[in-house]
Amino acid sequence: MRLSTRIALVVAAVVPLLVLAGGALLLRLVADDLHAQQDAHLRDRAAAVGPSATALLRTMTRGRAAGEQARQRMLFTSALDVGIRLTGPHGTVSGGPQPGASVRLPAAGTKPVLVTVWAGGVRWRVLATPLTGSGHGGTGTLWLMSPGTATQTQLRLVRRRVIAAALLTAPLAGALAWAAAARAARPLRLLQRRAGGLDPRTSAVRLDHTPTGVAEVDDLARTLQTVLARYDEQAARTTEALATARSFAAAASHELRNPLMSVGTNLDILTGHPDLPEADRAEVLDDLRREHGRVLGLLVMLRALAEGDLVEAEAFGPVDLADVVHQGALDLRRRHPGADVEVRADSGLVVRGWEQGLRSVVDNLLANALAHGHETGRPAQVEISAHGARDEHGPVAVLTVGDRGPGIPPAARAAVFERFHRRPDSPGSGLGLTLVAQQTALHGGRITVQDRPDGPGTRFEVRLPLTDDRDPATATLPQLRRDWLTADFGRSQTFHKERS
Repeated sequence: MRLSTRIALVVAAVVPLLVLAGGALLLRLVADDLHAQQDAHLRDRAAAVGPSATALLRTMTRGRAAGEQARQRMLFTSALDVGIRLTGPHGTVSGGPQPGASVRLPAAGTKPVLVTVWAGGVRWRVLATPLTGSGHGGTGTLWLMSPGTATQTQLRLVRRRVIAAALLTAPLAGALAWAAAARAARPLRLLQRRAGGLDPRTSAVRLDHTPTGVAEVDDLARTLQTVLARYDEQAARTTEALATARSFAAAASHELRNPLMSVGTNLDILTGHPDLPEADRAEVLDDLRREHGRVLGLLVMLRALAEGDLVEAEAFGPVDLADVVHQGALDLRRRHPGADVEVRADSGLVVRGWEQGLRSVVDNLLANALAHGHETGRPAQVEISAHGARDEHGPVAVLTVGDRGPGIPPAARAAVFERFHRRPDSPGSGLGLTLVAQQTALHGGRITVQDRPDGPGTRFEVRLPLTDDRDPATATLPQLRRDWLTADFGRSQTFHKERS
């Protein structure tokens, strides 16, 4: 059933009830007014006939028959349309409309009394007034009576008209309500037709809604637009996840082919030559261990890149960068006891970020410095520091990792962040610095490759915006485009960096 039909039926049922309720109230008010008018009329007649009734009572007390008839005529003439009954010590005089003699009238007290009596289904209003004569002290009671026939007739007329109005308003109110509801629901039907023609699976067209001024319709349209936007966002995330999975498989297949072929060759040598000399066997096993480590490292890096491309905004929160730096340096010393690691980190460097991603930045910069940043024949010397600063973008946390290696030529510094870029003698997968650049961009930061200021070597500098929970602008970071794993081979990824 349409909404307009429902509204029409409800209005057709409710409006007559409201009319009847209003009519009942009106009927009560009209009845009170008519009864008040009737009572006022009786009081006026009582004031008018009072002197005549007193004079008649005095005449009856004196026993003057001729004067009594004249007084009665005067009494009935002054009563007009009101029934009158006068009772005294010497008899009763009555005239005009009044209930039957069998109807008991109220007794008069010291003051006039107004009461209602019923006779033959007719409502009578009776005013009983005590009278006191003069001379011989005759006393009596004067009753003035007015029938409620006219009042009841008027009330029945009002009642019939109220019922007629209720019966008439039922279809009329229903029809008007249906027309008004149909007109009011027109924007809703238009919105339904527009939304019904959308298919997010086959078309990129989305709901185009012009504000109608109807709050409910506009709110519903905004809700539908929000739902469709969330659908698009989830569909995009699903597409990204599928693309990341395909890229992961393609990259793994491309990069693992050679090491796996080498592993297969070494296994064939071990299988085909069981009497291989011990020195040659040790060399083959050493080669197998290196290839195994390379395959494992490559898979770990590819997984980290995929996680960075798919991380959700809910994973971001306040992170103390100093804690991350100290933990990364501690793990490096544990894995490489001979490494010389110098740490300087200020406390209170809180950034809004993904702790796992920031930890990968520190770990990979330290691993890169350990692998490439030492002089031949000397143990690696790595310097890592974190401190606060302010630049043109506002307050930032500055993370630097320096080494004492041969350095990186300025022309080659941009290429070190590309996937699978490594030197021929590099033991890594060529993804460590790519992961650093990915996480730096994901956190809205900037990375710089520099020369060490106090000697040969390389220094990587990462600047990350500091968090101020009182400032909404720094409480959330924009989610940048993330295609570090899904980008085509050979195409450089876009990230925030400064060349020097």
